[in-house]
Amino acid sequence: MPAPMITSITRVGVVAKHRLQPAVKVLVALAAWLDERGIKVVYDVDTAQLADSQKSHRIATREELPKLVDLIVVLGGDGTLLSMAGRIAEANQDIPILGVNFGSLGFLTEIRVDELYLSLESVLAGTASFDERLMLKAEAHRTNMQVETRIVLNDVVFTKAAVSRIINLSVSVSDAFVTQVKADGLIVASPTGSTAYNLAAGGPIVHPVVDALVLTPIAPHTLTNRPIVIPSSETVDVRPHLHGNDEVFVTYDGQSGYPIQGGDFIRISSANRTLSLVQAPARGFFEVLREKLNWGKH
Repeated sequence: MPAPMITSITRVGVVAKHRLQPAVKVLVALAAWLDERGIKVVYDVDTAQLADSQKSHRIATREELPKLVDLIVVLGGDGTLLSMAGRIAEANQDIPILGVNFGSLGFLTEIRVDELYLSLESVLAGTASFDERLMLKAEAHRTNMQVETRIVLNDVVFTKAAVSRIINLSVSVSDAFVTQVKADGLIVASPTGSTAYNLAAGGPIVHPVVDALVLTPIAPHTLTNRPIVIPSSETVDVRPHLHGNDEVFVTYDGQSGYPIQGGDFIRISSANRTLSLVQAPARGFFEVLREKLNWGKH
């Protein structure tokens, strides 16, 4: 996909996974590389402590960062990238992310450490390729009033408490009742999220450029409750039916969540924004799948 409209990169935000010691040398070298090119570095608070740089660089919270920079470099794994994706959406900014993986290749952080500077050079030169990833909007309703909205990249997940029995969730698509899911939970995923919890729960892999939503029951009590793929133009309403001590939790991108009450419902739809991810120099989605899932290996 062509690059988003980036006039020039003058400030780069740098975010590393919390206490990721192997990233320390990379952080120092990256800051020096950017300084040499006259590009200002802005660390998030935890990353600044990890880098312990002798030079004075600006420091901001992760919430502030999207409004201060033109590009965010994430060093770590998919969880660190997801945390920044949500903050970019909350700040209503269109800031691309360059995700660098430490450890095994990530579905989101697909750029290796040895590809960092080549990828950065392509972004600065305006020749980089970007993935535009569909995001989800989740609106929480209580007593017929909308009480909050979240924007997520991967998924909205409904699960039971540890002591709860199987939970009962009513699912409607664009106001048309679909089914009652009796299961350990339910995942509503974007195509990007199809390779996360959805994949572990037996849901389908959806190519990230497909405009779709995925509904996947978690350990359904009825074998006829199967995953379903629907157009991204639809809305999904999920309502819990609680009995006795039942508890249902909703979790957003695996980052945060809370219990929902009887009578509440969560409405999920595609957001009116996407997230831009810098593509790896010479590696596509299927190569990442082959490496992560060991396809073709005997």
